[in-house]
Amino acid sequence: MKYDWILFDADETLYSYNSFIGLKSMLARYGLDFTPQDYEAFQAVNKPLWVAYQNKEIEAADIQRIRFEKLAQETGQDVFKLNQELMAEMATVSLPLDGTMEALDALHGRVKMGIITNGFTALQEARLNNTQTTKYFDLLVVSEQVGVAKPDRRVFEHAFEQMGDFELSKVLMVGDTLASDILGANGVGIDSCWLNAHGQANDTEIVPTYEITNLRELISLVNKESM
Repeated sequence: MKYDWILFDADETLYSYNSFIGLKSMLARYGLDFTPQDYEAFQAVNKPLWVAYQNKEIEAADIQRIRFEKLAQETGQDVFKLNQELMAEMATVSLPLDGTMEALDALHGRVKMGIITNGFTALQEARLNNTQTTKYFDLLVVSEQVGVAKPDRRVFEHAFEQMGDFELSKVLMVGDTLASDILGANGVGIDSCWLNAHGQANDTEIVPTYEITNLRELISLVNKESM
């Protein structure tokens, strides 16, 4: 097999991430009817924070604090408590995406697999347990642990330190986001595979080694490259 390691992003690559459902369920406990309009307002704050985090302008704790400031006022709860509750809720509602289990089953035992994700450790660990997918992965690297986010090379280097002896040419990164997953992989000299599930146009200068629309395609891609 050409690859000894396949590294995956988590959110919207392996697992769904419907934060609206998570927030709505969580806030219902405080008597709030969280509407789609409320969610749009939340995301108007939340999304730029993740971009700033990726660009090394803020830290992970800043995301947790700033995005929940308004809801903290409405619920009377601490911002970090609300963030913890959302992570717990998301670990429950997030499920493997279509094609995930087929790919993991087909590749398990043939190649080592790991997760490199921007996000919060509590969510990722709980989600692995809840989806019973822990057994498939030899490592889990979360940006919160490293202190920087993809595409920063230090996230990948942190993973490399845990991988033991390996060759860069035998590592593949799979993710749904060009600006973090693919750019990060390209930056450290490993092959990259863009999961473009929604047929988005690539109007950037970021070029993945491969492009697929479903993780099932990864099975035949890896098999083909092994021939």
